[in-house]
Amino acid sequence: MRLPCQRHLFDLPEDLTWLNCAYMSPQSHAVTEAGREGVARKARPWQVRPEDFFSESEALRRLFASLVEADAEGVALVPSVSYGMAVAAANVPVRVGQRLLVLAEEFPSNVYPWRELAERSGGQVFTVRRPADGDWTRAVLAALDERTALVALPHCHWTDGSLVDLERVGARAREVGAVLAVDATQSLGALPLSVERVRPDFLVTAGYKWMMGPYSLGYLYVAPRWREGRPLEHNWLTRAGSEDFSRLVDYRDDFQPGARRFDVGERSNFALVPMALAALRQLSSWGVADIQETVGVLTARLAAGARSMGLEVAPAGLRAGHLMGLRRPGGYPPDVTAKLAARRVFVSVRGDSLRVSPHLYNTEADVDRLLEELDSFA
Repeated sequence: MRLPCQRHLFDLPEDLTWLNCAYMSPQSHAVTEAGREGVARKARPWQVRPEDFFSESEALRRLFASLVEADAEGVALVPSVSYGMAVAAANVPVRVGQRLLVLAEEFPSNVYPWRELAERSGGQVFTVRRPADGDWTRAVLAALDERTALVALPHCHWTDGSLVDLERVGARAREVGAVLAVDATQSLGALPLSVERVRPDFLVTAGYKWMMGPYSLGYLYVAPRWREGRPLEHNWLTRAGSEDFSRLVDYRDDFQPGARRFDVGERSNFALVPMALAALRQLSSWGVADIQETVGVLTARLAAGARSMGLEVAPAGLRAGHLMGLRRPGGYPPDVTAKLAARRVFVSVRGDSLRVSPHLYNTEADVDRLLEELDSFA
């Protein structure tokens, strides 16, 4: 179902065209207000009860789990994708000579952990080259074999929105005994993703882009087979019995159940957690499938206009509906985003793509405005 424009929920000036959600989403008024209330509560610590260290983060854990069709026991609260991938890298066994597959031009947070793991284990990072036909799934499946210990992928490529069929890749990874680690930062919240169907070993996402929440709070899903693994840090909240503050001196070796052992220290952040809760409640109200359908209409309009100007766009079946890369023969001038920003139109350049990422606060008029500005640069 197509949704009406939601611009009224955000603090977006009328003369500004924000087509840059893949860089950072604007906060809704509700998210901002939740942050204000959280900061004010910290000013009065007598209002923060011991149970508050647990109740709101548990509610957030459940909300995220429902969004990805997972069990809440598998969800950890983390500050970043790099943290979540570091958890995976600390637990995945790699033998000498085994491959760790990544995509060409992948985001650094899904590359650096595997380089370090390869160096430590004697494995090797194998980069899947960008396919000429734009079919990343075919290219990954061709490279994924018994030599592979791990395949680390996005749901859609961060530079241009080109898709990876995670269900097919996940099935193949299980056939060859490889671990699947997914960075869903540029898809989750705008593109439906089911943990139940994909069955990743690890899935992590930042919370400040398509999840519409604050910076420095993200989510990690951990499959059951890894939930007894080694956490990156040892904070008091993740230990069994930590609800009883009077007995924290009775040190425990056992952990809170499920993936909670992987939670970052001070995960109960009294400003960020309420903001994230407000954001996920709004996403649930909209419905991720409806977000994708609605925004997909805008990117289809953009694709048609871009092609008429001689720009290259991935075929509709090989790209997401919420994130699009426009490639220009010969490339873009280095100041293209600065020139657009001077005219109050905001996009990004990633790799050789002009990355355009609308959301529900955008309309067809925003798409047309971008096309007009790009045409004036030709």
